[in-house]
Amino acid sequence: MNVTKRRERFRAVLAGDKCIYPAPVFDAISARIAEDLGFEIGFLAEPAAEATVLGSPNFHAVLLTSSELAQQAHRICRASSISLEVEAYGGFGNALNVMRTVEDLEDSGVSAITIEDTVMPLGFRSSEEMQFRLTVDPLVSLEEGIGKMKAALAARQDPSLVIIGRTRALHLPTGGIPEAIRRVKAYEKVGVDAINLSGLGSQEQLEALHAETKLPFICGSWLAHSDKRHVDKGFLAAHGLRMEQPGHLSLFAAMKAQYDILKALRDGADPAELRSMQASPELQAQVLRKAQYNEWIKTFLS
Repeated sequence: MNVTKRRERFRAVLAGDKCIYPAPVFDAISARIAEDLGFEIGFLAEPAAEATVLGSPNFHAVLLTSSELAQQAHRICRASSISLEVEAYGGFGNALNVMRTVEDLEDSGVSAITIEDTVMPLGFRSSEEMQFRLTVDPLVSLEEGIGKMKAALAARQDPSLVIIGRTRALHLPTGGIPEAIRRVKAYEKVGVDAINLSGLGSQEQLEALHAETKLPFICGSWLAHSDKRHVDKGFLAAHGLRMEQPGHLSLFAAMKAQYDILKALRDGADPAELRSMQASPELQAQVLRKAQYNEWIKTFLS
């Protein structure tokens, strides 16, 4: 696992002039598929990690532990050569917890770690409640946010590891642009490598923030926050946006596929009738690296 090479690849994307979709991955198989399809960058979102490890929903209750997150990240990095960004909530506690989280994730081989300034755990029962909670008092104080960013930077051992500061200031009732600018500039001064803008939903917001910082931006799915269905990628790239994370598409697609085939089996379908729903033998061999393992068996076990 050449982690420095992966981290330098991630930095090259941040320093580039394009806005890309990274691959949403959640386990070794999804990472392998992403790699085979040509993705160089992947991201492990906090809700996808909780769903995969615990089978729990995205309530921001932070039921996952930092060690479990690091273990899942290690499985992904071990199975593939993609450059992986991991969302690590607010670092699972105070600034010292942030340091421990960064240490564990760095050791797991990730290329980038996102630390956010949200009050955690939130805990909500619906998307409507989530939106309400995020507009009441979603942020830790600026001082605490700065302390967490400093701690994350102090904890990393490899200078090529990317530290990303994430702020939810744009969720505030007034649009949050003044507070977002204040936090982005503060985190830039501390030395983070990029900013993840949660809740980015308009070109005007992006323009205002880009005018105040030289840092590259990452955001969640644009369509999740905006009625604009055809935002020009050239505009996004020109205003500092380097990655637009497309949500949890692969996780939910895998969930549906498993549900459909298991339901059909439970309803009495003959297994032979369901074979068309599974990966072909050729795809299985490719994703599971059958030829490579056969060669290892021949070389080392014969």
